[in-house]
Amino acid sequence: MASWPKESKITYKRWRNSEQWGEADFVGHTDEVQGTDAEICTVASAGTTQSTSSSGSNENGETFTVDDALEAIGFGKFQWKISFLTGLSWVADAMEMMILSILGPQLHCEWRLPSYKVALITSVVFVGMGISSPIWGNVSDKYGRRVGLMTCMCWTLYYGLLSAFAPGYGWLLFLRGLVGFGIGGAPQSVTLYSEFLPVKARGICIMLIAAFWALGAVFEVLLALVVMPTLGWRWLLGFSTIPLAIFVCFCFWLPESPRFDVLTGRREKARATLTRIAKENGKTLPQGKMIAYNQIERGRIKDLFAPQYRRTTLLLWFIWFSNAFSYYGIVLLTTELFQAGDLCGITRGAKIEPDCSLECRYLTSADYKDLLWTTLAEFPGLLVVLLLVDYIGRKKSMSLCFFMFFLCILPLYACVGRIALTVFIFIARAFISGGYQVVFVYTPEVFPTENRALAMGTSSATARLGALITPFVAQVLLRKSVYLTLSVYCGFSLLAGVASLILPIETLGRNLQESTVDQEAGGQTAATTSQSNSTTDSADQ
Repeated sequence: MASWPKESKITYKRWRNSEQWGEADFVGHTDEVQGTDAEICTVASAGTTQSTSSSGSNENGETFTVDDALEAIGFGKFQWKISFLTGLSWVADAMEMMILSILGPQLHCEWRLPSYKVALITSVVFVGMGISSPIWGNVSDKYGRRVGLMTCMCWTLYYGLLSAFAPGYGWLLFLRGLVGFGIGGAPQSVTLYSEFLPVKARGICIMLIAAFWALGAVFEVLLALVVMPTLGWRWLLGFSTIPLAIFVCFCFWLPESPRFDVLTGRREKARATLTRIAKENGKTLPQGKMIAYNQIERGRIKDLFAPQYRRTTLLLWFIWFSNAFSYYGIVLLTTELFQAGDLCGITRGAKIEPDCSLECRYLTSADYKDLLWTTLAEFPGLLVVLLLVDYIGRKKSMSLCFFMFFLCILPLYACVGRIALTVFIFIARAFISGGYQVVFVYTPEVFPTENRALAMGTSSATARLGALITPFVAQVLLRKSVYLTLSVYCGFSLLAGVASLILPIETLGRNLQESTVDQEAGGQTAATTSQSNSTTDSADQ
């Protein structure tokens, strides 16, 4: 915009051929040539009819988009409310994940389960999440973010409570798998939340939502410290659904995303939502008519592989996979290496001998304190990334986190003592957890509204695949070779850092795209403007 000529010009987009989108082109016209006051294009993609409506009732011909409205409304009381409500879904997600590390040792002793059955209690949750994540994404893109999020949270609450009454191992495995199926929709809270935020606040606010995850994990450990010695694991499962119950009680207040409503042709409903937000924040909406983008075809996975998104999709899937693989890997490595005692002995060739599968040991208060300290290690990383994400950008922030994780793993090849081992592992976990949150910021920003939820769902599914595989590296391969195990994590983190840098789009300061049509039109308009400016500059010379 800095290269525009001094004389202000407004570029309009005229729809030339309403029958063939593939051959349509936009021609720039200045306000001096334009014959009417303003033309508002109701832009549509395949599967819809395209129409152009004139703003006869609007004398000045003013129009605005959802982005314009959100920027005018700003961050206020409404956003604080929705931050708390969507944050509850993250608290619930974290508690259901954290409970896995507590439930396993307890049932190992109480039901005399062999190790592989204990591992299945964790694995079945990730299987359910991996299967359901794309499904919830598709539901959210077709029927609404509010519908998808409310349904998955109600599902998780129902089966979470039922799992507390499981009569045996088989029933518990089945019910925890269904809990995982529900948790797979939790990332849709980020999709919904991001679509209510102005550009400047989006990065920091989504990162702050990540703090709810850490709070949920801490709350679960403290809850287990109080409940497990007295009431047992069934009560812990029941109490762990409290955040879900609170969310379900207040979710009626949650509005549908105005971006989704605009995309589905419900412009009046979107405007009513924006009016409600403006009223709560004490602001007013921009004057004029709101531009609508009508589209029937939404939530199609093939759209993620359109030419302009193919590279981004594949790179992001690998980044999500590597994030989960490395994050859950460092969590498991912490326990394994601490239990081994002397890392010097391990790296000199000694093997970590597995315990007898039927030998059990109940978690003590000291174990819960170790879990608590490990969880608190995520807060410093979150703070660092929070300061960087809006300063150096999303891509560089993700890359920095992966490279720092890589650098913190490298010293483990050497003979380091217990204190040094603790420091390096905690720093590594801090940065990989921070990087995990940055990708939650980047993914909904880079994809348009028409398939944003599906992109989050499929990306989350690849993350669950990484979480499924990493126990076989951190626990099984570690017993064969420490060096090979560390090399696997170093390799994935290094490749993911490079993948973050070569992502084609930096989303810092970028408005959310409503549709593929919106992005293509924006690109063509920018190209036309650039050519016009070049011509003007040549004429001036």
